[in-house]
Amino acid sequence: MARMVRMFKTFKTHWKKTTVGVCLLTWGGNWLYGKHCDNLLRRAACQEAQVFGNQLIPSNMQVKKATVFLNPAACKRKARNLFEKNAAPILHLSGLDITIVKTDYEGQAKKLLELMENTDLIIIAGGDGTVQEVITGLLRRADESTFSKIPIGFIPLGKTSTLSQTLYPGSLNQVQHIADATLAILKGETVPLDVLQIKGEKEQPVFAVTGLRWGSYRDAGVKVSKYWYLGPLKTKAAHFFKTLKEWPQKHQASLTYLGPTKRPPEEPEEKPSRPPLYVRIYRRLSLYWASPQKEIPQEATLEAWEEMQLSAIELSITTQNRQLDLTRTDDFMNICIEPDTVGKGDFINRGSQKMCDPQLCPEGSQCVQASRCILQLSEGTEGSFGIDSEEYEAMPVEVKLLPRKLQFFCDPRRRKQMLQPAVQ
Repeated sequence: MARMVRMFKTFKTHWKKTTVGVCLLTWGGNWLYGKHCDNLLRRAACQEAQVFGNQLIPSNMQVKKATVFLNPAACKRKARNLFEKNAAPILHLSGLDITIVKTDYEGQAKKLLELMENTDLIIIAGGDGTVQEVITGLLRRADESTFSKIPIGFIPLGKTSTLSQTLYPGSLNQVQHIADATLAILKGETVPLDVLQIKGEKEQPVFAVTGLRWGSYRDAGVKVSKYWYLGPLKTKAAHFFKTLKEWPQKHQASLTYLGPTKRPPEEPEEKPSRPPLYVRIYRRLSLYWASPQKEIPQEATLEAWEEMQLSAIELSITTQNRQLDLTRTDDFMNICIEPDTVGKGDFINRGSQKMCDPQLCPEGSQCVQASRCILQLSEGTEGSFGIDSEEYEAMPVEVKLLPRKLQFFCDPRRRKQMLQPAVQ
């Protein structure tokens, strides 16, 4: 008893050291418990992947080949460690023939895609920039009509991984999020995603799955990291200093666009069986002996282009991949034109909201639905476009929607949610 009394007296005498010690012990215990939970998640995911790896395959079928494009520089150079700890063991246990391609510099993935041989799966391990590079390299190929049918998996390892919000359930635990994304590839459920083809006057086209942004909010958002020393105030600081320049900031251009297009019926996955020989002979003979029919000339339908002059603080052209609805009947991209009459205070507050949701189209903006558009900038226009979070020089461009161009692996739970409107 006397020993306990002396101990409490010591704690009371050195209460500052005691407080610091208790805080360190609490933090250390919480850190160790988090590591233990992460290991349990990894073990459960590997056990689930082992089930796929233990499945027997027919003797006449080859093991599926998967090519992984890993960007080690993503997430402040933590992507390689995240991939090797959380995703690589699952892929190796799944029974796939894995080939890992690590990129060393920006733009390398585009060049590697031009040389890539046949593969059954393409897996992108990185962020928005890695996705944009891979799909651009894929769709620039001469045989893109064949390679675009290869299903694509996405393992979110980057600082910005916008596509993961569409494909996988939200999770605050990074290990759980990466494991869910990797297991979704093994489960084989896919969803079609729209792609934007963005073509300048001289350069090769660039492709995006999220969209294009041009304006003051994007320019301020790029400079947020510059004010890291301000902590939680860095976002507001970046937008505040942006207002100290010329105000109001106007981005003037001419926009010509086509309206939405009707979605054609989906092609059946299984091709119809070939008819018997006698049926094919009968059809050929009937065509041979039939009198030739006169072709009725069809009038060429003129495309209904619409033109408008705009002056905006920001212009965004986005796909519908963020709010994917597999039951919609029209194909279009959303064009949001935000007026340049916004005040400085609203600009700072709205800028913070757009950092969380870049596709936010605030009240009072003009929204246009289009399947194709041409953006002509005013002479002497400077600045940059943000295409899937990657920076490109601002120039006149033609943006074309490629509906349901690529197939991405998706968590079955998210796919079920996308089909909910059809059930109701």
